[in-house]
Amino acid sequence: MVARSLLRVIALALLLAGCVPIQRAPTPVGLTVSPAAMPASRRTVTVMTHDSFSVSQKVVDQFQAQCGCEVRFLKSGDAGLALNKAILSKDFPLADVFFGVDNTFLSRALRAGIFEPYASPELAGMPAELKLDPSNQLLPVDFGYVNLNYDKKYFAEKNLPLPKTLRDLTDPNYRGLVVVENPATSSPGLAFLLTTVAVFGEQGDYTYLNFWSDLRNNDVQVSDGWEDAYNSKFSGGSGGGERPLVVSYATSPAAEVYFSDPQPAESPTGNILPPGQSFCQVEFVGILKGAAHPDLARQWVDFMLGAAFQADVPLQMWVYPARTGVPLPEVFQRYAEVPQQPAQVTPEQIDANRERWLGAWTQTVLL
Repeated sequence: MVARSLLRVIALALLLAGCVPIQRAPTPVGLTVSPAAMPASRRTVTVMTHDSFSVSQKVVDQFQAQCGCEVRFLKSGDAGLALNKAILSKDFPLADVFFGVDNTFLSRALRAGIFEPYASPELAGMPAELKLDPSNQLLPVDFGYVNLNYDKKYFAEKNLPLPKTLRDLTDPNYRGLVVVENPATSSPGLAFLLTTVAVFGEQGDYTYLNFWSDLRNNDVQVSDGWEDAYNSKFSGGSGGGERPLVVSYATSPAAEVYFSDPQPAESPTGNILPPGQSFCQVEFVGILKGAAHPDLARQWVDFMLGAAFQADVPLQMWVYPARTGVPLPEVFQRYAEVPQQPAQVTPEQIDANRERWLGAWTQTVLL
């Protein structure tokens, strides 16, 4: 019976893997040597992540030398897809550690009961406002701001003024120019949906659903995840698409400068940051219940919250390190922007309403 159940889970995992869209990662990820080259005595800690996870090889090497083990990264789609995969495989976990749950999916992840509590000693270096899980099943690693990015060249050539608010996106002048992520499968997509709820509300003459209905009528394009939206649909910078407005991050213009050769004096993309119309996204790491190597999992969590990994975060994942006092690289200081007033949606509000908001969004935008 156990063997038969295990076969069913393996089959399910393979099916899920086939359903994950192939997406281009923004930067190389540190990988371990192949299993055939590993010494037989060295154990492996497996870290399940979303597709945008990245860490430099030298940092991975530092941990491997420290623990006497190997690290394997299991990329599993955008954050929502990866979490679904972890939940569906909870009886036979595919990894020891999961990274990529953010505050939009936090309550869902905790309710699934797939994480072990762990009060890492490195939590002492994290600010209180980022510690959103009192049970310490999910510990903060980084944060960033989800907002609109625009293609500077497009707007200059078309002599088109930038939208000043989210509602401006429904104007016919911006018809067919916007690409967003599906909030059911993408964490920045869900962050953007929550922003619209905060901005427009659910009551009154013009609600968040009125906004989304107008945006659909204005030919908005919906991608499954950030990788596809930014790298394939967005026209700005390194994007290969045709739409000059995309839901991304306030640090994306800094990334465009950093990865250009030669580096320009000005970023080819910019941020649109009306007060109260962006979202602060916090990402967490947790140890999966039933982990094959819980001791290594705890060591890896400590390492992710420690100084070496945290200093690597900005230029690898293009978000801010959660740890207090970590210096930021110059490109962040010059080209990344911090919104003055992010949208206010509490974890309690998200927990109570997320599924209803998602269902209403799906009915309004996709059906």
